[in-house]
Amino acid sequence: MAVAETQLYAKVSNKRRSKSTSALLESLLTKGFPAHIAQKALAATGQKTIEDAAKWLHSHCNDPSLDDPIPQEYALYLCPTGRLLNHLQEFWKESKRQCGKNRAHEIFPHITLCDFFTCEDQKVELLYDTLKRVGDSFSQSFPPSISLSLHSSTSYLGFFIGDSHANILKDFALAFSSEASALADCHVKPCLKQLHLTLAHKFYPHHQKTLEQLAKCINPGETCQWVAALYSRDMRFVHYQTLRALFQYKPQNIDELMINTGDFVYVDPTQQSDVSEGWVIGTSHRTGCRGFLPENYTERANESDTWVKHRQVVVSWVEYVFVTASRLFTQTENEPNVKLNGEVHNPSMSRTVTNVLSLQNATLRRGVLVMGHGERVDQVFGKSWLQQCLTADGKYYRADLNFPSTLPKRKDSVKHFECDPPLSSCGIFQSKLIGEALLDQEVTVSYVYSSPALRCIQTAQHILQGLRLDQKVKIRVEPGLFEWTKWEASRVIPNFMTVTELAEASYKIDTSYRGNFPLSSLVPSESYEEYVSRSSAVIKQIVAACPSRGVILIVGHGSSLASFTRPLIGLPARDSSNFAQEVRKIPSLGMCFCEEITEENKWQMVNPPVKTLTHGANAAFNWRNGIMED
Repeated sequence: MAVAETQLYAKVSNKRRSKSTSALLESLLTKGFPAHIAQKALAATGQKTIEDAAKWLHSHCNDPSLDDPIPQEYALYLCPTGRLLNHLQEFWKESKRQCGKNRAHEIFPHITLCDFFTCEDQKVELLYDTLKRVGDSFSQSFPPSISLSLHSSTSYLGFFIGDSHANILKDFALAFSSEASALADCHVKPCLKQLHLTLAHKFYPHHQKTLEQLAKCINPGETCQWVAALYSRDMRFVHYQTLRALFQYKPQNIDELMINTGDFVYVDPTQQSDVSEGWVIGTSHRTGCRGFLPENYTERANESDTWVKHRQVVVSWVEYVFVTASRLFTQTENEPNVKLNGEVHNPSMSRTVTNVLSLQNATLRRGVLVMGHGERVDQVFGKSWLQQCLTADGKYYRADLNFPSTLPKRKDSVKHFECDPPLSSCGIFQSKLIGEALLDQEVTVSYVYSSPALRCIQTAQHILQGLRLDQKVKIRVEPGLFEWTKWEASRVIPNFMTVTELAEASYKIDTSYRGNFPLSSLVPSESYEEYVSRSSAVIKQIVAACPSRGVILIVGHGSSLASFTRPLIGLPARDSSNFAQEVRKIPSLGMCFCEEITEENKWQMVNPPVKTLTHGANAAFNWRNGIMED
């Protein structure tokens, strides 16, 4: 243990030994747990039940930091409940769906009264006592209503608390911080600046108007019970990313991490550069153990998902009053005003999110679905895959069921498939499955564009089969959709099958289509700037050439998702230094979806119409080695 941690532990252990132990702590002590570890378990679980603490101790039996005297961090939040909370959560959901995730989505709706501070484990009960005592003393002081006014900027949207009501809440926070600091020997800093409830933060400026429209949908007449609650978090992982496990993973090696479905894992982004592709190294929130785990077994979680709620006090039963900021939203001549509790309101602002969405969806007729190709055969069998399935006289045979049953005929050498590989059998299945899912969601695909790479054309073909559109919609082969040519191992442009060859091989190709970028214009080992410029130009030309309603399906590569959607929605290209790292995280058939807002002449990124496809690996198996040998 480090010297500083030893000194901190001595300080923690020697203070307040005379304080009587709680019933929960006494129960853990009788089971034989050391006092400092029992207190740590109680603090980590919110001191709710002996069962929660015992379960935490059992899960952390192999936690290397179990003895470390590292306290939790605590914050005091004022949180809405009831129907107001439901409206706010609906806003959270819709703003994320329409505009993507922003910083506000990391935490639940709240007003910060005291920001995070540390408190030693054995003194947490003093915080509870303080909160109850201060809450009781202010019970008659809280106003019957809280005035909230909507404020907006290019990176912030939220409600500001009216000055008179904010002053009472600040006095409450100040009283708690003063008493808690004195009794629990910790530094608690109250929030004395403008109190606010954040709706969106650090979003893209072009999303501001959409977010404001959704904010209007919050019903101003709803009643709400506000509660002041203490929350805690593990101070060691404040600047880490939090991942949620989608599947169970059982370690295959000693340095790997055991995870169960739903587990949270803390990952330090600065420690991932030397980790093998497709893996991350992290610390389990449930067990405290650290190790490697497959990244595709996880998804990003919210920062507050691992926080623990401790005690709370009911502040008051208040009616939520929506005071509209006149500089943001103007009333039309035909919209009458009504009064609620003395405040002027506009009835049109009480529309539900559903009403606004139905109005918007009436104009959002065009969409662009950008998708990567399915599993390619060399992704499974390596670059020498072709050598594994050619006979001595050069004929193709299926050496494994995940090899395609046949290869399409081409006039030149079959060896050109090495640089232009087909889909694996699983890749074909994946593509059909996506097409069937799009059909189930009644997605209307009007146009299909594909990179000239065979794997992309096959993906598009099988998606159309799943959609039952393979006899109606033809594939437009667009050379400009090919990936960054710098990534080609051969340092030359692959010898793709011609449009005629593809049509003769029964692929539904639009032979009359002439690409925006001729194949001859692709430059080997192009610079990143050249690739970005090509991608931006081709997506804009495709959109301009497809005026009809419906979805434009673009089948490209992993790099296509960012390269084609970002210029469409008005974002700059990603930095070239981390572009490859981000692309490697994109799985087979990863997709992005953009919708057009015709009245504003712009595009926005929203959730794709279907879920992602996740599956595990299936290694080769030799029954002789696995069964017969001892």
